Amino acid sequence: MESKKTVSFSRNASNIFFHILTRCRHCYINPGQHGENTLPISTIETWLAAFAEKSRVANVIFLGGEPTLHPELSHAIKAARSLGYASVTVDTNGYLFHDILSKVSPDEVDYFSFSLDGATRDINDSLRGEGCYDRCIAGIRKAVDEGFGTSLIYTVSRANIHELEFMPMLLKELGISRFFIQVIGIRGNSAVHAENLQVSREEWLCTVPRVAENAAALGITATYPKVFLNPDEAFECAGLAADNYFIFPNGRVYRCPLCEDFPLHSLRFEGNSLVETEKINENDLFALSIREGCVMNKLIQPGNLKPEMTYKIACCMLKEEISGGVRK
Repeated sequence: MESKKTVSFSRNASNIFFHILTRCRHCYINPGQHGENTLPISTIETWLAAFAEKSRVANVIFLGGEPTLHPELSHAIKAARSLGYASVTVDTNGYLFHDILSKVSPDEVDYFSFSLDGATRDINDSLRGEGCYDRCIAGIRKAVDEGFGTSLIYTVSRANIHELEFMPMLLKELGISRFFIQVIGIRGNSAVHAENLQVSREEWLCTVPRVAENAAALGITATYPKVFLNPDEAFECAGLAADNYFIFPNGRVYRCPLCEDFPLHSLRFEGNSLVETEKINENDLFALSIREGCVMNKLIQPGNLKPEMTYKIACCMLKEEISGGVRK
């Protein structure tokens, strides 16, 4: 039997999204804001320790650009485990550089999370680059064969929403256990074309929940952003109600991913010390209340909010999750 729930914000755990380098040709990374350096392993270990101390239960997600390009990713993973992180995830494009699967074990990495933006080679490679589909599929098969937990991220846009319905069967065939459907944001590289790529509310609601249910019916846990609230649903900001941190190699630490294209970070590393930044920063904006919902959308993505709207925009960190077994 399927179970659907809105994933509640919680301060019982900290989620650390750690960009250990910024080398990526296809992502939201903004070099002007995030820098172009690669962190040395000594700094990664020190910064991991700073956040491991903040919460009894902390989860870390290693990102890049492409984190497997970092020659010492395996040492970073082992450091996170030794510091007591509850879970370790690596987000990857599937190329799995530096033979990373041979350097860590399934006991050390909870999930390798693969990015695929099309159910077919043509659509995925038109968005992510020639050859990416085959390399990603090969990477998934290798990770599954070697006993690693695997998940998949599909970023929905107008260019690929028509292929979303084919993903559940592909995931089942590949042995994927978790499916994350993302909404394209107006930030980083995608900001240049986002107006033409964003899907409408009607397209999203008609397609995404249905596909998530189909994945859940195959035994795959599906998670997707809530995105749209009804007028009677209360807006809640993860910056106030949750404990998420987005770390970049230049030392900036954000609490809200929508702020990442701007110098609004609420924390920063000075050397090895985590300090608060001066006002005005994202923390000063979290408590602001507007009729449309997310104040960050109003300031940063005003195209998402229109006067005639009969709904609110949810916090980008609010998720729906559907899990269950095969339908009888």
